[in-house]
Amino acid sequence: MSPTTFPAGPEHGHVTFLGAGPGDPGLLTLRAVEALAHADVLVAEHEVLDVVRTHARQGVSEVHTDADPSDPGTGAPQLTVVDGASTTLGAPAVRDAAHLVMEAARGGRRVVRAVTGDPGLDAYAAEEMLACAAAGVPFEVVPGIANAVGVPAYAGVPLRDAEGADVRFVDARTASDRCWTEVGASDGTVVVSTTLDSVAAAAGELVSAGRKPDTPLTVTIAGTTTRQRTWSATLGTVAQTLKQAKVLPSPDGGRPVIAVVGERSATARRDQLSWFESKPLFGWKVLVPRTKEQAASLSDQLRSYGAVPHEVPTIAVEPPRTPQQMERAVKGLVTGRYEWIAFTSVNAVKAVREKFEEYGLDARAFAGIKVAAVGEQTANALIAFGVKPDLVPSGEQSAAGLLEDWPPYDPVFDPIDRVFLPRADIATETLVAGLIELGWEVDDVTAYRTVRASPPPATTREAIKGGGFDAVLFTSSSTVRNLVGIAGKPHNVTVIACIGPATAKTAEEHGLRVDVMAPEPSVHKLAEALADFGLRRRAAALEAGDPVTRPSERRPGSRRRRSST
Repeated sequence: MSPTTFPAGPEHGHVTFLGAGPGDPGLLTLRAVEALAHADVLVAEHEVLDVVRTHARQGVSEVHTDADPSDPGTGAPQLTVVDGASTTLGAPAVRDAAHLVMEAARGGRRVVRAVTGDPGLDAYAAEEMLACAAAGVPFEVVPGIANAVGVPAYAGVPLRDAEGADVRFVDARTASDRCWTEVGASDGTVVVSTTLDSVAAAAGELVSAGRKPDTPLTVTIAGTTTRQRTWSATLGTVAQTLKQAKVLPSPDGGRPVIAVVGERSATARRDQLSWFESKPLFGWKVLVPRTKEQAASLSDQLRSYGAVPHEVPTIAVEPPRTPQQMERAVKGLVTGRYEWIAFTSVNAVKAVREKFEEYGLDARAFAGIKVAAVGEQTANALIAFGVKPDLVPSGEQSAAGLLEDWPPYDPVFDPIDRVFLPRADIATETLVAGLIELGWEVDDVTAYRTVRASPPPATTREAIKGGGFDAVLFTSSSTVRNLVGIAGKPHNVTVIACIGPATAKTAEEHGLRVDVMAPEPSVHKLAEALADFGLRRRAAALEAGDPVTRPSERRPGSRRRRSST
């Protein structure tokens, strides 16, 4: 039965025990997303809060109920309650998770209890389920991808092959002497859940129990996230390997890891199957100087290459100083003044849409009017508004590309000769001049103003100037000028990627060395070009026998050789 149709009792509510997977938000199941969307209360472990929060209802408030996380000796659950209806769920830290879930469920509310990995394998959720059963609170379980299964898959370590294998799962924190003896006597694959500073001890237990010291071993930390790192060693050399990699000793030694022991984790095999960590921009922190709305699809594309996009708006959009011109033009749309309306940006679509809503209009007001969009993103914004554009450039996605496909005015077939062009106050005159040359009359209307955005937080400014970012994508000359103006010049170790020659020239005028340039003026081609750069950079390091590092990991102040694309 779907979580959205499961009847919640008027007094006892309903609880969904939900597995959030190992860390990659994309590994949430469809059932999990559905349950989160209809939850009244979300009780989540800190490790998975960011994974599940985006799918919870909007407008929820957070009540922290955990003990001091710096004091692990308290034994109190480190949980957060997200509740849009009440702030009374702040149970004392001494309350265990079961009591917290029960209190959240009272009053007929739907509770989602989210845990890392899978509720049955990675979390001790059975006690909470038993508490629900004893209190008559209906519950269900939404399985998640277990850490011991998902992490090896992302590390390129298959647990079984065509010949089959005995796979054992061991939690080193609770494993008994008998457990170690049994897995040590086996020749199957052993998946050990442990901590970074306890890997060597677990390896020692296996050797003592009969496993050969030269048995291959892989250790993965932060699995399925862009912070993932995997080391290959043997049971006898793992301590030395982690020390040589300067991983241990470390204050992060208590972080959880997944270790896979057995012939199927051999280094040669993993080198061929390590699909995740070998992505072209794996772990790269990429600065995207655009608003979250503008950067959505670009950020998704960067994530597909393994990057971690960081969006920093450099331009703020404000209404025009004199709105009367825009108001007259929108009214003209309704009264039949225009044959065409041309949108040159997502912001232009947004400005017209807001004016429509102000007047109580919707997409039906575009009936009988031809609609043009300068490119794919603008077209998608129109489709989201309920308007399918009649004209999108077949070639270059720009004003020039739009003009190449725009039909000349024909008094026989065009009853009206006027075009409504809502755009920014600083837009170029290319489109206006081209339309006039084609015989059209143009109402060139300022729909919005672009102003320099406020400076980003101090930590972001320091990262920009100090080399904390691996790359920055400049999508226009104004983004170069504005980013330098509000945040400072990117460090010389940061890879500079520009959308075209004009943007690259502006970057060089500001003292920046351009490493990557898009083959055509498209933000998606720019991201592709950066990925190609990262791929070549990785291949060069491997060919030279050097470790694969990110640009930000280079020694501060070091300079890179300029690369052409």
